[in-house]
Amino acid sequence: MWEIIRLNKIKSGILISGMGIALVLLGFIIGSSFHSSQGGIIGIVIALAVWFIMLIVSLTEGGSMMLSASNAKLITPDVHPQLYNIVEEMRLAAGLNFTPKIYIIDAEAPNAFATGTKPENSAIAVTSGLLKRLNRDELQGVVAHEMSHIYNRDIRYMTIAGVMMGSIVLISGIFLRSMWFTGGRSSNSDSKGGGQIIMIVIALVVAILAPIMAQLLYFSLSRKREYLADASAARLTRYPEGLASALEKISNSTADLPVANKVTAPLYICNPLKKEGMKLSDLTSTHPPTSERIRILRAMAGGSGFLAYQNAYNGVSGSSSLIIPKGKLSNNENNSIREGKVSDSDNRDLKTINRETKDILKAVNQYTTIECGCGVKFKVPQDYSESKVFCPRCGREHKI
Repeated sequence: MWEIIRLNKIKSGILISGMGIALVLLGFIIGSSFHSSQGGIIGIVIALAVWFIMLIVSLTEGGSMMLSASNAKLITPDVHPQLYNIVEEMRLAAGLNFTPKIYIIDAEAPNAFATGTKPENSAIAVTSGLLKRLNRDELQGVVAHEMSHIYNRDIRYMTIAGVMMGSIVLISGIFLRSMWFTGGRSSNSDSKGGGQIIMIVIALVVAILAPIMAQLLYFSLSRKREYLADASAARLTRYPEGLASALEKISNSTADLPVANKVTAPLYICNPLKKEGMKLSDLTSTHPPTSERIRILRAMAGGSGFLAYQNAYNGVSGSSSLIIPKGKLSNNENNSIREGKVSDSDNRDLKTINRETKDILKAVNQYTTIECGCGVKFKVPQDYSESKVFCPRCGREHKI
């Protein structure tokens, strides 16, 4: 997979450079609009400082920022053993040496994303709605997709892009609000000149267009990654239908995901900001059409490897372009499609599923679980002030 990783590093370099150029241009024009002689240089210096700071923040704390912005909470293996088991399976299948941390987002909308800057500090976040709706094969497909983003080093690109795009949006927003409150007037004496008025107009246009252009750059490089992650997931699970069925359930959900925004939306496996069926142009879409992704996965015949996915993609899309790097396409890849598995958890009724999901959320919110010798399990909230508690069935005392 070194070829895929190398290409992703090149694209990450293009992204960082492109975002940097956009910031510098934005800083120069905004600075010039306030002061015709020195403002441009000052603006460039400030923009470069912001670019450098945001780059450092992206590389060190970008993943944590994305998780915090999504209200994601870290869980331990005892909270959801099946999810941990699936993550470990896919880690081994991908050949990663580090197990991603697992987070849960308390949201009814089914969705998931991966973040971090490298496999060593990566994380996978899933919503409670996803755990409630998917069976084991479907959940494995979603985890495999996110694990592929981690293995392919997509997470560094997506995390850096999200933070830096946010900085461009922030700078543009601050300038536009300052123009609104000041009426476009500059405190500098030379602001009355016609040239300065033209610069203010140009600055307003650039401030409006810069975030849009940054998003276009981000989206143009990210959509192909979703196809590639789907192909890698089918290869890891050897069961394309699992991911296809999961994408179908996610896209058919009408539940909202309030924690998602324009910066974090491209991280998710399906776009959380628009309902399925809304048609946006290819330029402004964060993801490929989900219906097309599903059709490609279900069109895979003769195997679950890269070549089978590439053939399915070309057949469904009518395009001859390569989603998979040429060096990874091989007729000798022995990846047959396995049969779906049915686990005990797949036969749960709705009442059991709701109860288990509620228990998970209680655990995520740091409730203490007490197991009594009489067989009863009960939870004590974090703000419980006493040093002991009594079993509701047998009355046995337990120290906390």
